[in-house]
Amino acid sequence: MAAGSGGRSRRPGQLEAEVLAALWAADRALSPGEVQAALGGGLAYTTVMTILNRLHAKGELTRMADGRTFVYQPAVSTVEFTARRMRGMLEQVDDPAGVLARFVDTLGPGEEQVLRDLLDRRRLEG
Repeated sequence: MAAGSGGRSRRPGQLEAEVLAALWAADRALSPGEVQAALGGGLAYTTVMTILNRLHAKGELTRMADGRTFVYQPAVSTVEFTARRMRGMLEQVDDPAGVLARFVDTLGPGEEQVLRDLLDRRRLEG
């Protein structure tokens, strides 16, 4: 059970994803207290600080001094972050072709066409 989660358990990485989502939704860099408030205030300040420091160490956040504290903002867009995670997941499995095949099976017609167009464009450019 996640500390300060009010009894809810989180899947691994979910808290980091929630912090990133709060920062992406903001139109500016946020202090740890502002991130805590954006998450609903149910987490301890120290938990928020731990997650922010962990994300900064991973290169997912930038931080800058603002008086006696730091303010944080995402280092990359949601698109770049998601693409990195997808790549990381593929690198962790023994059968990436199988994973990709299953993924393609889940695409709707519009998504499948986007993927076809991207692959065609890459083939022409490469």
